[in-house]
Amino acid sequence: MNSTLLKCALPALIALAISVTPAAAVEQNCRFIQAKPEREACYKRQEDELAAKRRPAPATAESNTLETLRQMRQDDDAVYRSISNICRGC
Repeated sequence: MNSTLLKCALPALIALAISVTPAAAVEQNCRFIQAKPEREACYKRQEDELAAKRRPAPATAESNTLETLRQMRQDDDAVYRSISNICRGC
């Protein structure tokens, strides 16, 4: 059982290590640029990328659909309440 676990876990750990390394290298490479304008441009690109990641996702069609359904449900409930107040067979 241990050998099966090791066979599965080892490739997964290697893949994880490989995928994480380039991301860290992208952050660190601006420090080593000697020319000031190029280094500042690199930092600016990193700031823009980070801001883009932090920006909330735009409203999707699915969220708009859910909001529309919720509003329709409220309207239906209001109509049903008003109908139940109508005298039947008076």
